[in-house]
Amino acid sequence: MAKTNYKLNIWQWIRYYSSFGLIYALSLLPLRVLYVLSDIAYLLVYHVIRYRRKLVRKSLADSFPEKDAAERLHIEHGFYHWFCDYLCEEVKAFSISREELRRRLVYTNPELLEHYLLGQHKSVVLYLGHYCNWDWVSGISVHMSEGFKASQVYHVLENPVADKLMLYPRSRMGNENVPMQDVLRYLVKKRNAGQTTGIGMIADQAPFWNNIGHWLTFLNHPQTPVLTGAEKLARRFDMACLYLDMRCLRRGYYEAEFKLITDRPGDEPEHSITEEYYRLLEASIRRQPHLWLWTHKRWKRTREEYDRMIDPATGRIKF
Repeated sequence: MAKTNYKLNIWQWIRYYSSFGLIYALSLLPLRVLYVLSDIAYLLVYHVIRYRRKLVRKSLADSFPEKDAAERLHIEHGFYHWFCDYLCEEVKAFSISREELRRRLVYTNPELLEHYLLGQHKSVVLYLGHYCNWDWVSGISVHMSEGFKASQVYHVLENPVADKLMLYPRSRMGNENVPMQDVLRYLVKKRNAGQTTGIGMIADQAPFWNNIGHWLTFLNHPQTPVLTGAEKLARRFDMACLYLDMRCLRRGYYEAEFKLITDRPGDEPEHSITEEYYRLLEASIRRQPHLWLWTHKRWKRTREEYDRMIDPATGRIKF
């Protein structure tokens, strides 16, 4: 398990173990039972709490102006059903067996990833989005050949108890969790040791002001700020870039296909890797639009605010 920048005190350990015990006990329930809880949660989250309904509705309207109100409402309902399913599947991840994970998340072409990691001894950046069940991908090693090594970048949570709880299911199947601030050091260490790694990066979240690396059109939003850190790392370490295209076959069952973006990142024009990732992600979302994380405030930062706040010479906030 990855190291973090804090240590838990006695009361935090008590909270951690009590929370862990409750979640683990729930995770032992069959998924069909957890989905009953998900259906109940949907009624509360959507109809009672009305969690971010205005945000979701606006984002859907802006992203799919070609769809009528009834179509967008159908996506909205589907999203909240899936969102509650996702939370229950996260609970299940605390105890899901390797055999059940293999049945529920199938990779159609694992040989493409292994071709680079094991065949060419070339590290890989695996681009993902907040789409389908991205956290189950942390168990990718159970689907691969012996000797396969994988890791994922994550953002350390401010709450140390929640952070430690989050890390447990993501490391159960052998993946390494790499804090975002340590990823450069991690890749240098791997390179110096002559080791390769497949490192998963979710790159579709809204960047902080000083981390905006590029602007592009995404889901009908012509000025979408994006992160370019994954592309920069791929160029620096000459890593193959793959996109994981996921789809939901039926409730609780997913299929994933690796798609090559490039295996020669240094030969690609600047920002082209990031742009291709967003093109592929948008195609996935348009295929099954209810499976993306619409409660995320993806377009909360505008180009006008950026130009007003950021010094173009330094790339830093002016005030």
